[in-house]
Amino acid sequence: MAQLVKLQDYVSRYEKDLKRYPTQFIRLKKQQWERTKEAFEKGAFHNNWMEAEEEKIEEPEKKSIFSKLFYRNKEENQEIEEAITISDEPTPLFFEPKIVYEPQTKEDLKRMYLDQLFHFQLKWASSTLREKSYVDPKFMRDTLLRSFMQTLPDNYFLFYYPILKLKKAPIELDIMLVLPTEIVCIVMLEGQNLDAFIGSGDRFWIRKSGKEEKKVLSPMLNINRMESILLQVFKKEEIDLPIRKVILSRNGYIDYPGSSYNVQFIDSRTYEEWFASLKNSPSPMKHMQFKAAQAILNLVQTTSYSRSSWDLDSEEKDE
Repeated sequence: MAQLVKLQDYVSRYEKDLKRYPTQFIRLKKQQWERTKEAFEKGAFHNNWMEAEEEKIEEPEKKSIFSKLFYRNKEENQEIEEAITISDEPTPLFFEPKIVYEPQTKEDLKRMYLDQLFHFQLKWASSTLREKSYVDPKFMRDTLLRSFMQTLPDNYFLFYYPILKLKKAPIELDIMLVLPTEIVCIVMLEGQNLDAFIGSGDRFWIRKSGKEEKKVLSPMLNINRMESILLQVFKKEEIDLPIRKVILSRNGYIDYPGSSYNVQFIDSRTYEEWFASLKNSPSPMKHMQFKAAQAILNLVQTTSYSRSSWDLDSEEKDE
């Protein structure tokens, strides 16, 4: 599950302590999944499903069945809390999966677990103990974001349309995946199913949708701007990490007759194969990967508000 390090200009826990959070997230994810799977294999879900439903009706304030399964004593609570501590700030944001339906198979269980982990990561990418950002609901429904986060390896750092502040001017970039051995810059071309994008060296491309044609801004402008910014940052910070540029259309076709230096065009014909290859990265997290991600984080713009005590209490109940 790729780690969402920065989402637009939302405050992120990774901004506060990039060195600590990635490994703690991996530990927390693995630990809770093993407990969830163990409970499922022992039949705890089936045996307690009706009991959990009755508890919801009789006492809404009671903890979920997952609480009974996983938070059985103070020692276990402390272990989980230590797993998601930011610097010297303990956070109330435990990842506590909840039963929203009775899973019939291990695949059902895994899907439910990853869906809840996806929402939990959005919290990490939009809040800290003291700050919070308003999250646009569109990200909850963003299939590309969900696909990246739920399918790619844990050792990938995802920057999703981050806003950088360069020379006091905010600049929104597209998608960046910081891998252990390279950084992948991605610009999306999304339209209706089977749209065709005709590229050229001009400022505009042509999008064909059936018999209709429309001019769209060339994605080459954004992809080259991202590369240029990263090269400047990497040179200043002495970062040695290759940059791969990708223009991506999941549901359409790309036709670029000209020569494209160091740009990979991925459309509906090659998407599945490309995405499968992207998932294969046996390399563990590396120092240069952290250094590159931190250099980008040092330039991000953040918009947030202070969390009130009421906000924290409410969130603790939700969790």
